[in-house]
Amino acid sequence: MLNLANIIDQVGKDKGIDKHILIEALETAVLKAAEKRFGPNKVIEAHYQEEMGEIELFLFKEVVEHAEDPDTQIELEPAKELDPEVAIGDSLGVKLDSKEFGRIDAQTAKQIIIQKVREAERNIVYNEYSSKRGEIVTGIVQRFEKGDIIVDLGRAEALLTKKEQVRREGYRQGERIRGIILEVKVEARGPQIILSRTHPAFLMKLFQMEVPEVYEGIVEIKGAAREPGDRAKIAVLSHNSDVDPVGACVGVKGSRVQAVVQELKGEKIDIVHWSDEPAIFVKNTLSPAQIARVITDEAEHAMEVIVPDDQLSLAIGKKGQNVRLAAKLTGWKIDIRTESDSKGGKEKLSPDEALRKEMQAAGEREERERAAAAKDMEENLGISHEAAVTLAAAGYTGSDSLTGATAEELAKIEGLGQDAIDIILDVIAREKGNA
Repeated sequence: MLNLANIIDQVGKDKGIDKHILIEALETAVLKAAEKRFGPNKVIEAHYQEEMGEIELFLFKEVVEHAEDPDTQIELEPAKELDPEVAIGDSLGVKLDSKEFGRIDAQTAKQIIIQKVREAERNIVYNEYSSKRGEIVTGIVQRFEKGDIIVDLGRAEALLTKKEQVRREGYRQGERIRGIILEVKVEARGPQIILSRTHPAFLMKLFQMEVPEVYEGIVEIKGAAREPGDRAKIAVLSHNSDVDPVGACVGVKGSRVQAVVQELKGEKIDIVHWSDEPAIFVKNTLSPAQIARVITDEAEHAMEVIVPDDQLSLAIGKKGQNVRLAAKLTGWKIDIRTESDSKGGKEKLSPDEALRKEMQAAGEREERERAAAAKDMEENLGISHEAAVTLAAAGYTGSDSLTGATAEELAKIEGLGQDAIDIILDVIAREKGNA
């Protein structure tokens, strides 16, 4: 047989597999091939001879006075030539000539070796990445499958399912991507590594990477709540009275929190002080809204939060986001009502009811603001009322907001005629000339 020592060393280095696993695979493979060649009823053993770099095969026979079956028995005299100390009844291993194996036997051995190597590789990958569960890894976007992203981690492939992707994020093939290892599953084709970019733990780990005080345990992140891609809240606690946990996470000029925001593609992050007093904690999580008072219902695990009339929209947040995240982070059901509602004896507002009220008020405010913007543009630009309304609906807040507008931007506004575009561009050009 070929010298196997170099092959074992090379395969071990290339695949990262312990050489004892490869030796066991080779012994098993050669033994299977030998049993196929000589028959299953023979007692055969395979042993790797490291010095010679080959697998030795031994056919064991019983030492008898008169041999009736030469395949399983050997007489005493020829046995003593192999081992002078052998006696009747002993089992003697007779070395087989491995050159007797044909092409079919070699193919059988090769298949078993390949199978063993694959099993070893799968075990290595599983052990490596299962121990990294909850850690952030970086990979390359390899391909897309039905909305899922296959990520190349180097030693293995990972799956970023559509569910674990942030809705408004987009990636291209070959682009670098980071995610937290959410789960490692054992499947027939090998370990399945599941990544996530939406899990709150991903946000917490990013802060651990960016904030030394968190990594060292001086500042502890007690919890996080996310609406991935839009907004998140984290609660922090300092174990050192000289360290401000919020300031540590924000960093100088916001450098640390901005690094996390950049990784999350612009997701806004509120960092609040954690408190073991539920009412104080809820007040902190509803920031930046000012809270008048909190009424706690322990039995229902709910809180009634009273806010000044002008703080309702801040407490609820855009589309109810602020109060939803506060409820997620604290684990308490939160009902909000204003001081005037409280004094008037009106029913308290649930988050949904408060949201409907706020959206109605917000809609009325937006309508007034658009009307004022349209009037300003109509009077100062000399465009038609219809054109001014169209611009206001597109988000322009007045004639000053059009100062930097280009012909391409204006042309994209549906319903805005070319006459209005020409007038606006002419006004902009005159203002630049007078500047």
